[in-house]
This record gives sequence, C-alpha cells and structure tokens, in this order.
Amino acid sequence: MSDALSAIPAAVHRNLSDKLYEKRKNAALDLENAVKALITSGDHDKISKVIYLLIKDFAKSPQANHRKGGLIGLAAVTVGLSSEAAQYLEQIVPPVIRAFFDQDSRVRYYACEALYNIAKVVRGEFIFFFNDIFDALCKLSADSDANVQSAAHLLDRLVKDIVTESDQFSIEEFIPLLKERMNVLNPYVRQFLVGWITVLDSVPDIDMLGFLPDFLDGLFNMLSDSSHEIRQQADSALSEFLQEIKNSPSVDYGRMAEILVQRASSPDEFTRLTAITWINEFVKLGGDQLVRYYADILGAILPCISDKEEKIRVVARETNEELRSIHVEPSDGFDVGAILSVARRQLSSDHEATRIEALNWISTLLNKHRTEVLCFLNDIFDTLLKALSDSSDDVVLLVLEVHAGVAKDPQYFRQLIVFLVHNFRADNSLLERRGALIVRRLCVLLDAERVCRELSTILEGEDNLDFASTMVQALNLILLTSPELAKLRDLLKGSLVSREGKELFVALYASWCHSPMAIISLCLLAQAYQHASVVIQSLVEEDINVKFLVQLDKLIRLLETPIFTYLRLQLLEPGRYTWLLKTLYGLLMLLPQQSAAFKILRTRLKTVPTYSFSGGGQISRASSGVPFSQYIHHREDGGAEDNNINNSHQGINFAARLQQFENVQNQHRGQTRNKVNYSYNTSSSSASKEVRRSEDQQQQQQHKPPPSSTSLSVADNNRPPSRSSRKAPGQLQL
Repeated sequence: MSDALSAIPAAVHRNLSDKLYEKRKNAALDLENAVKALITSGDHDKISKVIYLLIKDFAKSPQANHRKGGLIGLAAVTVGLSSEAAQYLEQIVPPVIRAFFDQDSRVRYYACEALYNIAKVVRGEFIFFFNDIFDALCKLSADSDANVQSAAHLLDRLVKDIVTESDQFSIEEFIPLLKERMNVLNPYVRQFLVGWITVLDSVPDIDMLGFLPDFLDGLFNMLSDSSHEIRQQADSALSEFLQEIKNSPSVDYGRMAEILVQRASSPDEFTRLTAITWINEFVKLGGDQLVRYYADILGAILPCISDKEEKIRVVARETNEELRSIHVEPSDGFDVGAILSVARRQLSSDHEATRIEALNWISTLLNKHRTEVLCFLNDIFDTLLKALSDSSDDVVLLVLEVHAGVAKDPQYFRQLIVFLVHNFRADNSLLERRGALIVRRLCVLLDAERVCRELSTILEGEDNLDFASTMVQALNLILLTSPELAKLRDLLKGSLVSREGKELFVALYASWCHSPMAIISLCLLAQAYQHASVVIQSLVEEDINVKFLVQLDKLIRLLETPIFTYLRLQLLEPGRYTWLLKTLYGLLMLLPQQSAAFKILRTRLKTVPTYSFSGGGQISRASSGVPFSQYIHHREDGGAEDNNINNSHQGINFAARLQQFENVQNQHRGQTRNKVNYSYNTSSSSASKEVRRSEDQQQQQQHKPPPSSTSLSVADNNRPPSRSSRKAPGQLQL
C-alpha cells in the first residue's frame, strides 16, 4: 500500500476526493502521468496497487465525492495505460459498472463518463464485459435524472460502434439478455432495446433473423405503445425483418407463426393489422413448414374477416383464400380434425362473415377430404344443426349445402332428416322462421321427392300429434307454393294415371293424414276429387275449429293462383268434373258466410258454366236454377275417379286411404278430448273450492241481522243486468 501511496502524490490523493470537479480533474491528469511513468519503468505491480487503492479508498467509499474521484481516477489510469490497459480491465471495469447503480445521480453520471473514456481506450477488449454493460445501460436508459440519461446515451452509441466493428461479439449470449427485457413497459427501455435490435440487424456478420422468434413477440408488443415514436420504431424494425424473411431461404416459420396467431387477436388495431399481414406472407412463403400450424392460423384469420377495420378485413380475406387454395394431404401432416374444430368454434361467432367463412371451410374440406371429414362428423353435426337456427339466411343456406354434401351418402341422409325433424319439434320457432327455407333448399340440393318421402315416413310415426299436424301443414304449404317443387306437383297431378305419381301420392298421404286440410289439398293437387269430397263429408264438428278455418282460408286463396290454373279450367266442364264441383261446394259450406274466403270461392263458383253432358254425350244447357244434385250423379270422364269409393283406381285403394285418414283423425280427436277433460277437471276442482268457500261465508253470515228491504231494493236497482236478463233479437225475456 505504501508503494501505491508513494506513486500517488499526497496532493493528488487529496484532490481526487475534493468536492470541486476541476480539482478532481486536475488530480486525474496528474494520476494519468504517474501511471504513464510506471508503464515506462515497467512497474506493473505498482500499477495494480494503485488501481486497488483507487477502488478501496475511493470507489467503495461511503463519501460521494470520494466515489466520484475513484471513478475519474480509474478512467485516468486506463488512459495512462493506453495499449497496456487490457490486462487490467478485470480490475478496473467491475467497480465502474457497480457505480451505475449508485444512489447518487452524480456518481451514476461520472460512472458513465468514466466507462466512456475507458471504452475509447480499450475498444474491442471491452466486449468481454458487454453483457454486464448492456444490463447497466438498459437500466440507465430509464434513469430519473436527465443528465444521467444523456450520459448513458453517449456511452450507448460508443458501445454500439465497438460491437459493430468487433469480431468477438457473441449474439448467442446476447439474445437471452434481450429476450428477458423485451416485455418491459418503460418507453425509454423500449427505445433502447429497439435501437440495439436495429443496429445488430444491420451488421452483416450477425444473424439476427435466426433469433427473431426469441424477441418477435416483444416487438409486436411495442406496436401498441402509447408513444408514437416507439410504435414507429418497432414497425420499422418489423418491416425490415419481414423483407429479410422474403429474401431468406431458411426461416423458422413455425415458432413465429405461433406468436403471430396470438397477436392477431390483440385489442390493438395496428398490432392486429401487422400480425395478419405477416401471416399473409407466411402462408405464401411457409410451405411445408406451416402445415401443422394451419389450424391455428385459420383460428386467427376467421375472426379478422369480421374486423371493424377494413384494411384488416381485406388482408384476412386474401389470406383465407390463399390458405384454402393450398393443396395438401393428411399424409403431409394436414390435420383435418383440427381445421374442423376451428371452423366449428367459429360457427358460434357473433359476426356473420366469420360464420360464413367457417362453413365454406367445412364445405371445402368435405369436397377435398370427404372420408376424413365423415370420421369427425359426430363432432360437428350438432353444431351444424344448431346453425340452422342462425339469424342470417346466408348462413342457413350454407349450412344446408354442407348438410346436403354429407347426406349424399344414404346412411347420413336419413340421419339428417331425423335430426331436422327433431330440431323442428324442439324449436317450434325454427319451423316458423326457417322451415320453408330449409325444406326448399334441401329439395334443390338433394332429390325433392326423396326429401318429401323421407319427411313423410318420419312424420307418419310421430308421437307428438300436435307437432305432426303443424309440420304437415307447413310441408303442405311448401308443396303447393314452392317453385322448387314444381316437378313434384306435376308428378302428383298424374297420380291417377301414372305409377310414379300414385306411389308418391300414397307415400305422402300417410303423414298428410295428420291435417284434414293437407289431405284435401293433396287430393286437389292429385285430381282425386271424389276422394276429396268424401274426406270433407267425413269431417265432424270437432274438426271445424279456428286452425282448420285458417288453413281453409289459405287454400281458397291458393286456388286463385297459377298453381291451380288447371283446376279452374276444369270448371269449364262441370259435367266431366262433377266431383270437383261437389268438393268446392263442400268447402264453401264449411266457410263462414261473412268471411273473405267464402266470397272468393262463391264468386268463382258463380262463373261455372250452367251446362252439363247429357247421357248421349251431347252438351245440354241447364238452367241457373238446376240443383247441385243433378251434377253429383255423373261419372267423371277420362282421368276421373269412380263413383264407388270402395273401388281402387290405378292401384290406389281409396277406401283404405279413407280408413287410414279417419284412424289418424280419431287419434287427434282423442287427444283433444283428453286435453279438454283435463282442463275441465282442473277448473272444476277450482270451482268446488270456490263453492265451499262461499258456503262457509254464508254460514258465517246467518248469525248477522238481515239487511232492510230498502237497502235491498237500492242494491237491485244499482246492479247491472245479467247476461241472461239482456234481451237479444229473437229471444224471450225470462
């Protein structure tokens, strides 16, 4: 120690700890000269003792001025050592770095100044301490003192210059340090980190792209920073990396894809746009590397298709189309089940555009990988059925296309129709809102006759009679009005002359029995007018209710539409189509006279020509007063039915059909009676309780004095007349 003191004059020792900067500076210059003299004499041992003295008595001193002197002294020693400084760096640099964390801001400032001077002398040898220096600079970049920040920035620029020109810098050791700090929120630290990433990426010998997955998430995190400058710097860095990716033959797309998928759902709009833009490029460039990530990528794209920002929507749609156009097989690692799972989840999205694209994906997979999709059908089938209740018609139509694609296989066709009927039964509003749309679309996508036959078969055995009746009424209306079922109507018109028409008529008849008006409509369509008349005659009082009259009203109005043009033209030959007239008059008799439907049908019947065929085949005029009974005894010509209903016509056993209809209607009547009885019993029970309560009150009042006659008469005069006391026209007052 005495050797060190002898090398440092007493005045220098004293002035190094002076509170005045000028004195400390002069002392440092003297110390520098002293060290140069020691170098000249080759006394390295004494130099080490001088450094030790500066650290022990100054750098570690509890006095701030001593610590400042120690820092400037260590810098002066380094300058004095010049080219010999490298061998003493392990002694000199650590105490200076520790001073970066000193509580006194001026000490931290002088630490930056000291290290700056040391770095200028040793340059490349400085890299050995880079990680510690980087850590210290990262903290100082956010220092509360502006002077310290300024000094740190100067030092930072010098260190960057040294690193870029050094061949000893280890990027492998640096990346963990960078990764640890990428999620720091302090804006100054973020600027510091982005600055280093940009600088290192500009060095040709440093492969920052290879380590991009380690800090990519941090860069994306900075895109949502409140500072415009930081967002701009992060975006600039990301743009540069994306350009490098496009030009690089070897990129780790997989790890980065995972990060991008997460960032695509960021609440920040700019982050989402940047992430989806990167995903778009990855889909184009990634090739086989991205196959196992397709499901995750799709999960990120589909929500963005409905993003509120148009730019994001445009890029998302382009990416979606690009991804869907890629030809890849399950043998290449393409996970059909994972894609279907993503599409199924997105079917519950609040946004229509996303749901539509999810269905397009299911449809695409069904076309390209049908076998694999059918293996996962149970996982998505329920969701597809629920989608039939979607608020969007476009979504429902796409769902039906998917269902139709699945139902091309016979084993899935019946399953679809059964589940469809089940959904209609469980959700009556679905039948009301979507029933016609669903059935009509299925008839287009699948064979219309096949669909109607299957529905009829299922409804024939339906236990819920009310639902069966409602469903049949809906199907009947669809059959009568839908353009998609025009061929089916033409087939039914030939039921009495063709085998195909007869078989369809019989198939539909079984379930149409659940609704009298549906049966009558079916018979009118099939030109089975005699059977229609007999069905009308078989109706009883219980059948003529409000629902029946509403359906009848609809049928009367439909008779005036182009669909029943053939029927109206047949009225020009009343002698040939006697049973048609009887049927229409029968319907007229069921309608209330004041109803609009009654007036419509009566007006139509008034236009029927008043002539008929004579027995010899000649047309004979009939007066307008000829009773209807003169018509009904004629047999219909050509394709008409036989008067005897017990006979079969073209293989249709109408007697058996009538029995079938009456059996089903008896079931409906029995159910209605049971409901009425239950309601009556419930109300009777309530009434009995009310009577008992009234009797109890009367018994209590027997002990009270009776009211005066005057009060009774007043009460009677004030009481309103009862319903039975009001005299209506044609009624007696009792």
